[in-house]
Amino acid sequence: MVPRNRVRKRLPPIGKESVVPVPKRPSRPTQRDIAELAGVSITTVSHVVNDTRAVAPATREAVLAAVERTGYTGDVIARSLVTGGTQTIGLAVSLSGSPHIATLVQAVEREAAAAGYTVLLSDTHDDTDTERSVVRALRAHRIEGVVLVSAPDDRDVVDELLAADVPTVLLDRLTTRSDIDQVGPENIQAMSALTEHVAARAHRRIGLVSGPEGQVTSDERVLGYRLGLGRARVPWSPELVATGDRSRDGGAAALASLLELPEPPTAVLAADDAMAAGVVVEARRRGLRIGTDLALACFDEPEWADLVDPPLTTIAQSVADMGSEAMRLLLARLKDPDREPETVRLPPSWRHRTSCGCPPENRTP
Repeated sequence: MVPRNRVRKRLPPIGKESVVPVPKRPSRPTQRDIAELAGVSITTVSHVVNDTRAVAPATREAVLAAVERTGYTGDVIARSLVTGGTQTIGLAVSLSGSPHIATLVQAVEREAAAAGYTVLLSDTHDDTDTERSVVRALRAHRIEGVVLVSAPDDRDVVDELLAADVPTVLLDRLTTRSDIDQVGPENIQAMSALTEHVAARAHRRIGLVSGPEGQVTSDERVLGYRLGLGRARVPWSPELVATGDRSRDGGAAALASLLELPEPPTAVLAADDAMAAGVVVEARRRGLRIGTDLALACFDEPEWADLVDPPLTTIAQSVADMGSEAMRLLLARLKDPDREPETVRLPPSWRHRTSCGCPPENRTP
């Protein structure tokens, strides 16, 4: 017998109250949803979102309005299984390098977006091991091509990309190889013109603060410097070339070594903007007045060029144009994988100011 103070509990019938309903997740909009909302066929929606056939303007506007209203994004992975492509480009670059990197990235993204591509940005930290890991991670995401600002002395990663048939464009830092598309500045004639301009101010001891030997960019700018000296009939002296890391500290150390010479230079050329900053810091530390005690000009256009006193004379790279051209080359490679590789050199622009010792009114190189 059951005690009277104990209450029996009635269990709910199986399949009814015992089943707790699970709330449905909101479904992702599909092309069918877009078609119903726009009052068109699914095929028409597909042609609009994939741009595979011309559609009447009014119909296209109706589909795009439905896409905007529902937040439809399509299915990139599913489409890639059909088309073999993801409409995605990898951009591998050191984000801690030149301040112009942001301009390069924006230019590449702008050209990519105009062509219907998305850019995956990865930071190489200018380190060869990191760069290889980054490139392999991008390949794992099934990118269709790569724009690469390669780390110094890393040749293997380019060989790996070419061996894997990944369309690739090298940007900014050029190599001597002819089997890959490349975009960068014209270095030799630009540096020659800068050297000649400084020599025209009657300087005969002109130092060069350069990046590491063996890098194409550094070697070409040294060659341009020597060419400019020859054109100005100024003797070449190897001791006046000081190499170092492409950094402010590297530039400062390089200038310090030049100023310790028995006959120090009266003018200095910096091979890039980071080293130019180091030259300015070291000159001020020693109490030297730029433009008076020491003439200075540099390759690259730092953001602070016209903010210092005196403003800095420079040769400015076409940074945005280089980024856009790199993406255009990559798109051409994607369209025609068998086309001949190109190396594109973009001429820099003259930015004459007064750090070179010229008076403000002198505006010709």
